[in-house]
Amino acid sequence: MGKSWKSLKTVAGFFGAIVFTQLGANTPAIAADTVVVRLGLFTESISLAELQEAAKTGEFPGSLQPYTKGLSEQQRRFFLGVLGTNIPMNVVTVSNLLNTQIGTTILHDFATALARKDNAGVQALRAGLVLGSTAPRGLSVLSFIAAYPSKRLEIDLPNAFIVAGSFNTAFWRTQQFMLALTHSGLSSDIASQIDPKPPKIAFPFDPSQPGMAQVKVLNLSLNDQKRDRKIPVDIYWSTAATPDKPLIVFSHGFASVRTDLRYLAEHLASHGYVVAALEHPGSNATNVDSALQGKTRVMKPQEFLNRPQDISFVLDELEKLNQTPNHPLQGKLATTNVMVVGYSFGGSTALALAGAEFQLERLKERCKRNLAILSLGEGIQCIAEELPENSYELRDTRIKQAIALNPTTSLIFGETGLTKVQVPTLVLAGSADKTTPALTEQIVGFDKIRSPKWLVAIVGGTHLSVKDPSTTLDQIGQPNTPISGGEVVGEQAADVRKYVKAITLAFAAQMTPEAKNYAIFLTSDYAQFASTAAFPFRLIRQIPPDAMKVVKEFVEK
Repeated sequence: MGKSWKSLKTVAGFFGAIVFTQLGANTPAIAADTVVVRLGLFTESISLAELQEAAKTGEFPGSLQPYTKGLSEQQRRFFLGVLGTNIPMNVVTVSNLLNTQIGTTILHDFATALARKDNAGVQALRAGLVLGSTAPRGLSVLSFIAAYPSKRLEIDLPNAFIVAGSFNTAFWRTQQFMLALTHSGLSSDIASQIDPKPPKIAFPFDPSQPGMAQVKVLNLSLNDQKRDRKIPVDIYWSTAATPDKPLIVFSHGFASVRTDLRYLAEHLASHGYVVAALEHPGSNATNVDSALQGKTRVMKPQEFLNRPQDISFVLDELEKLNQTPNHPLQGKLATTNVMVVGYSFGGSTALALAGAEFQLERLKERCKRNLAILSLGEGIQCIAEELPENSYELRDTRIKQAIALNPTTSLIFGETGLTKVQVPTLVLAGSADKTTPALTEQIVGFDKIRSPKWLVAIVGGTHLSVKDPSTTLDQIGQPNTPISGGEVVGEQAADVRKYVKAITLAFAAQMTPEAKNYAIFLTSDYAQFASTAAFPFRLIRQIPPDAMKVVKEFVEK
């Protein structure tokens, strides 16, 4: 995800901060110049000036002590940090975001926490956010309060607790599930997979190390005239490439770029594979930047269909290059023996190409209800509710294997869409992923896949941990909110990327004569061997029945 997606997340995080920072320990909320929390007939007030003083000094004034004495030290730091955080977004950007369908729906959800005698809660929230973004330093909790069109901002505490308690429930259910697996006394086969013993076998070589071949990059600009889409493609290759190795295609995440996984493309190319990393023009960073300027939609529903079709089109074009005399890639491209690797929204794209069917009836029903409880990944999937049909099949039979890194699956594939996956598939999940929470987006979906499959869990991994460090520089200093932030990236996530390189290479090798030599790296033993103190890695082929019982209990809550 790029900078534009960061802006979308920041706005949503800001909505959450207004509620969460006030409700952590039954403390009062904030208002225009007086902040009022209402609980039935009882109210408590705090002045805006007192909150401004707290943000300036980093300490709570004595007048606030009655309200803050019940906070833990972590809650106090979070509260003060949110008060002092400014969001560098101009008024046009904020206004455009709030005018989207999802933005409006979430405003309605949060307006239920406002105690007003009229029905203007949504309009008041919108006005406070838009006017607050005109402050010299940008939007903040304090500028929102100062701009809120009322002398008092009243929070209805019971309703606010309902909103706060359900916000991004998928993420919190994932954390509960992980805890349950560790402490609920499940059967010994589960315990051994969650906390396996160190392996007693030796591994023949290190698949995370680069190969001997020198990597080259060929930049292409392809034009699909039938769909009026210009698709940039970076081809990573070397003179060691041969057609007995699969062609590998990368699909990036929403609001991002084709260099999402550049480190992984370079690693595979150094081992003699050809990697085609393409950019989806309807859901890349450029498109979302344009949307934030009011020039287009954040994403059109047709993009769910266009993305798989982009990859099919690229394969058609690469087959032409494969037969072009004197072209450097002539004879090197196995365009009928392809492995697709997708990240985040690209993971959904990869699964669709592998045979998973879009089933939208349940999605359309779900997305009409309270969107405040959605994760960001679910919110993006809700854009598909505008598609005219309820079922879509986008499989490309040239795809023979698929890897889905932190994919979105919970709504788009319905109840049985993932049972249609036709090829060996590896799914990766991060236990601390707020954007596509592991329990709902990966674990439940993985259980539905019937073809040969592997589930890789990165304990402690976040949504952006697998991304190339060059694409996560915008995460420095970002606030940690209930639905975003707290990303482990860059050097901190080096162990994650090292393991991703190893298992991706091993998985690709299953399509070559070297399959047996690499199979050992797709085992729980190697996952344990590769684990570090910061990131324990886990790999299973099937979720045990006892564990799936726990999954269903949490999902059905």
